Amino acid sequence: MAAALRCLLAVYPRAPVCRQFATTSDVVSAINPAAWASLPSPSLLSAEHPHQVRNLLSGKWVDAADSRPIVDPLDGASVFMHVPVTGRDAELEPFIDNIKTVPRHGLHNPLRNVKRYRMLGEVSARAGAALDDPEVADYFATLIQRVMPKSKAQALGEVKVTQDFLSNFSSDNVRFLAKGFSVAGDHDGQTSHGMRWPYGGVAIVGPFNFPLEIPTLQLMGALYMGNRPTLKVSSNVSVVMEQMIRLLHYVGLPPEDVDMIHCSGHSMGELLERAQPKMTQFTGSSGTAELLTKTLEGRIRVEDAGFDWKVLGPDVPTTDGSVAYVAGVCDQDAYACSGQKCSAQSILIAHVNWLETDLLEMMKSRAAQRSLDDLTVGPVLSHTTENLLEHVTKLLKLPGSHLLFGGKELDPNTHNVPACYGAIEPTAVFVPLQSILSSADATRLCTKEIFGPMQVVTSFKDGELNDVLTLLASMDAKLTAAVVSSDPHFLHDVLSQTENGTTYAGLRARTTGAPQNHWFGPAGDPRAAGIGSPGAILSTWSCHREIIHDALLSENDQPPPIS
Repeated sequence: MAAALRCLLAVYPRAPVCRQFATTSDVVSAINPAAWASLPSPSLLSAEHPHQVRNLLSGKWVDAADSRPIVDPLDGASVFMHVPVTGRDAELEPFIDNIKTVPRHGLHNPLRNVKRYRMLGEVSARAGAALDDPEVADYFATLIQRVMPKSKAQALGEVKVTQDFLSNFSSDNVRFLAKGFSVAGDHDGQTSHGMRWPYGGVAIVGPFNFPLEIPTLQLMGALYMGNRPTLKVSSNVSVVMEQMIRLLHYVGLPPEDVDMIHCSGHSMGELLERAQPKMTQFTGSSGTAELLTKTLEGRIRVEDAGFDWKVLGPDVPTTDGSVAYVAGVCDQDAYACSGQKCSAQSILIAHVNWLETDLLEMMKSRAAQRSLDDLTVGPVLSHTTENLLEHVTKLLKLPGSHLLFGGKELDPNTHNVPACYGAIEPTAVFVPLQSILSSADATRLCTKEIFGPMQVVTSFKDGELNDVLTLLASMDAKLTAAVVSSDPHFLHDVLSQTENGTTYAGLRARTTGAPQNHWFGPAGDPRAAGIGSPGAILSTWSCHREIIHDALLSENDQPPPIS
């Protein structure tokens, strides 16, 4: 790995701001977080050594007048970080000014400052190489676990997707990303050129559940297309992006290209209302997305909440292990990251044929193996235990419903999760399909997104597919979905009458997973923001501009007639 990073840093021409590496040992030190991180080791996060997170403004790391303590989500007592509370007018003003003063044509575009495409490709190459190093990957995975507790495998998966994304857009791939097209005109000398054009000053509001992957992919997509972003990530986890941006600076990103602000949601709303960025990308709750849409007069791209469904078709596989495989995927989809994924399986709709197998018992057995010890289940950062169990109680009041498993707080003797967070066992509640559809209130209750380790399970019989489709159509969030079947007619019927933006189909179908190799985002909404793929970047972070060149005028050309 050291040799690979040495090659990247030595061969690529560097932007003037890129750190110069004088010796071999100096190059190798780039792998060591101590060379670029303001928090050299996540293990240092403690009450004895709390970390002070800082804002990034105009290329400099700065403090705010006030800060708030962040409590360790696992012990419930230790203040292990302090995060700026940027909120006074004098503190917001320079961030607002920086958004307003970005040129409307961006920091670069296909006609101006084109060397920046190559520069950003080089930054991506170096950053991807750094994240591919086991020491750096472990640094970020451990830091993610400290602030958004999830299993090591889940945290490393987040780092891997980020690394792959950065590697995908190495070298010339940023300029290839921005390619356009030309079309012959009506006469000699006329051609039209379609170009991908930046917005200029933009904003990104990132969530807490994927503190590295989602903000990094959106941040880099915005930069690739020529925008200058102002980034805000949920304060509880924003230390992760603080350190990632420091790494990006170290491998050559001009420090002035990005601002990062830590503040309350109210202050960020004020900043956006006053600055009116040309485009804001928001990942988070549907309610906040609707408020921002009004505040920003529609200049917004949204990847909002997802009440995500999985339908198991009537053709149950008979091969050995197939039911166990599907049960395992159902468990991962519903309970990995303690269900705190916008793509988490929220409702499982199984044909009754599946209920004649051991599917539900296998899911129950796997869920019982999840433990706070290895963070395969952990704190729910957006709900309290009381809130979560209250929702279970409401579901169990519906006719014919019953608890499949879970429905209890994690053993209070085994955890110190703060009372402001949730701590419950992985939970599944069976509700008959006709009970779900019995009234608008029942449907709303059963399709309410609960960002935690909880799912509704229901079943359908032959002849009830239209009822299933009615239920699917009633759901507002159209993010991910899965159709588990090998029957082409069943797949066609479901896929052709639904609209979720990222939909898996087939026996391996899942709801979770936002890899870098395909679009991840909602559908059915003109505000839909994508992530990961070239198409997602183009759709989210650039607009179409057409320039028509009409250059040749001959002596025989006459003025157009008056009409």
